[in-house]
Amino acid sequence: MAWYFCMWGLFTLVMFVATLRINRALQLVFGTLFILFFLLAIHEWSGNAVVGKIAGWEGIICGLSAVYAGLAQVLNEVYGRTIAPLGPVSK
Repeated sequence: MAWYFCMWGLFTLVMFVATLRINRALQLVFGTLFILFFLLAIHEWSGNAVVGKIAGWEGIICGLSAVYAGLAQVLNEVYGRTIAPLGPVSK
């Protein structure tokens, strides 16, 4: 299972790099997801309950940031203006 989490972590790292030109909200989602996968892998390898607890809290942060990013993108698109800021990246 740890190797499975590692492979998803590597994929998520590539996705995080891709978000560096999109917006800060997606950077937060993929950045926290990357950290989450590697915390889960470390937890699987070590069996350390504290790491598992930290991974759980990290997962909650990741999930909440994903909900915000998704809702903000939909609301901004529907209303044609910025209702919830996504943190645009200057090019």
